[in-house]
Amino acid sequence: MEKIILFAPLIGSILCGFGYKMIGEKAAMWLTTIMVFLAMVFSWVVFVGFDGETRQIELFRFIESGTLSVDWAIRVDRLTAIMLIVVTTVSAFVHLYSFGYMAHDDNWREGESYKPRFFAYLSFFTFTMLALVTADNIVQLFFGWEGVGVASYLLIGFYYRKPSANAAAIKAFVVNRVGDFGFLLGIFAIYFLADSTRFEDIFAAAPAIAETQMTFLNGTWNAADVIGVLLFIGAMGKSAQLLLHTWLPDAMEGPTPVSALIHAATMVTAGVFLICRMSPIMEFAPNAQAMIVFVGALTAFFAATVGLVQNDIKRVIAYSTCSQLGYMFVAVGVGVYSAAMFHLLTHAFFKALLFLGAGSVIHAMHHEQDLRNYGGLRKKIPYTFWAMMIGTLAITGVGIPLTHIGFAGFLSKDAIIESAWGGHAYLAFWALVIAAAMTSFYSWRLMFMTFWGEARGDRHTHEHAHESPLNMLVPLGVLSVGAVFAGMMWYSDFFGDHDQVNRFYGIPSHEAVAEAGHGDDIHGADVAHAFAMPGEGALYMAPDNHAMDNAHHAPQWVKAAPFMAMLAGFFVAFTFYIQSPDLPGRTARMFRPLYLFLLNKWYFDELFDAILVTPARNIGRALWKGGDGSIIDGGINGLAMGIVPFFTRVAGRIQSGYLFHYAFAMVIGIAVFITWMMLAGGAQ
Repeated sequence: MEKIILFAPLIGSILCGFGYKMIGEKAAMWLTTIMVFLAMVFSWVVFVGFDGETRQIELFRFIESGTLSVDWAIRVDRLTAIMLIVVTTVSAFVHLYSFGYMAHDDNWREGESYKPRFFAYLSFFTFTMLALVTADNIVQLFFGWEGVGVASYLLIGFYYRKPSANAAAIKAFVVNRVGDFGFLLGIFAIYFLADSTRFEDIFAAAPAIAETQMTFLNGTWNAADVIGVLLFIGAMGKSAQLLLHTWLPDAMEGPTPVSALIHAATMVTAGVFLICRMSPIMEFAPNAQAMIVFVGALTAFFAATVGLVQNDIKRVIAYSTCSQLGYMFVAVGVGVYSAAMFHLLTHAFFKALLFLGAGSVIHAMHHEQDLRNYGGLRKKIPYTFWAMMIGTLAITGVGIPLTHIGFAGFLSKDAIIESAWGGHAYLAFWALVIAAAMTSFYSWRLMFMTFWGEARGDRHTHEHAHESPLNMLVPLGVLSVGAVFAGMMWYSDFFGDHDQVNRFYGIPSHEAVAEAGHGDDIHGADVAHAFAMPGEGALYMAPDNHAMDNAHHAPQWVKAAPFMAMLAGFFVAFTFYIQSPDLPGRTARMFRPLYLFLLNKWYFDELFDAILVTPARNIGRALWKGGDGSIIDGGINGLAMGIVPFFTRVAGRIQSGYLFHYAFAMVIGIAVFITWMMLAGGAQ
């Protein structure tokens, strides 16, 4: 079953991409879709039937070099099972949605076979993500990691005739390579210290690594901290954390189904999954964890501020993704990995719902994406409206305060905010609460500008706005169910007491570890080793980390803070865009420097252009024109074009064909030879 989950999308991708001319375009598209749906069904079977026992399914030998021995194996534990349902569910319904969305694409000439290529890319992306989450060793994980990067490059740049799409694809690829360099260094350090790339061996070696000092960048550091920071740098690139986030909004150049697939459940969550997978190492790296909390909180705040003023419907949701990923990393940084995975799961449902809903709006408005040209669409596209309403209620965190009843984001986001308080990350706590208020504001701003008020923009477009076809609406309906119920269904499993969470992940309780012979005094090293034993789970929270317990006993004002922030954001958005529609313009003019600062995304792109891109381009131009043009073409080629022809002409004249010329040359040669011998003393 696990083999089918992994390889079914790959088989569908190959047959669709290379065989569509033999079986037909429609058949090829349905083949990939059926394969991914098959993987989805089996993934849910694995998730529901997981009994807490970690299994490794060896497939073949991957790499053999000296002491490096890497097998390709499928690791099945609770962490894998969660990611399987997230990846395959979103991917399956994105495939189905794409039938309607890509039916009539104006970016292609009539008769071009772009659909099979698109579906082949989608399925290949799904395979590489599944290869990543099922990896049993870190080298295999890196293979899937890089495969996801390649597939995302192909999908973001799918409209290859558009210069902006090509630039966005290259930007995503290059920025991710920066993070991947850090990830590679982390892999090298792990192999150097643990002499293995298998997760079982790495987790068992975690206590020894934590006691090791290593030299890095001309300094001596704790090895666990170095590895933790390097792995997080890799995660920063893939999960678009601050400084390596600039590729994410530009990825909107790809078709909307691509945006849903990349931003909701797959590529951007790979970094969160990586850090959770390596939790036995991270728990021994307090400095790395502090860095993760700081960057995650700053990313959540930064992206939320930028989302306040964006006008492209997809970019608003893209910055929302960036902000929500910051939430997940704060949970990871304080050591409550289950809360991060909980939000990852719920976020997949409501963010995919919002992106596909936005695609439905764009489809209805003939590919218009500017919020300022919408308005009054509530009655034109009612099914899309209610789907996006559910997604908005989920992401803003609507529920009954101080209970476990609410939309998906209400429970998972609140769990992270409470964990930040429980982990004594008080600055991060307040940053996340403020970000929650801004999330509510820009989410309701999107809804009000799109579905309420007077129709704006092109009148003809509004008059002909229509609801999407059934194959686009069905995915919205299914994802809506997840956005409503996912939080309430799995809250206790992800954020219950320690023993309940441990049972869900297949991790032995502290008491079980003690009974196994470790005694009553359970140290972090003992538990890390016990948790890494074959057959046990890999998600690890140190016994001396009380963040989750503290979160459960947080004061009521802490638990109510996210809900109050949500209400504040809603009422401000309602005032701005329903009661006083002229207020946003007046506010923007009043605070124009701040407005431009946010509109230009804190000028990170301009800063990177000035510091990195422009100097690199100037150096390249100097090497091209000065080095290649002047020295190589003008110098070496000039010499070749001048000297070589000269000697060629001389040699040509020598080869005259006259006998007396050759005889004369022989006499001169003999005379020169005799003279040289006499002068050199050879004739004595």
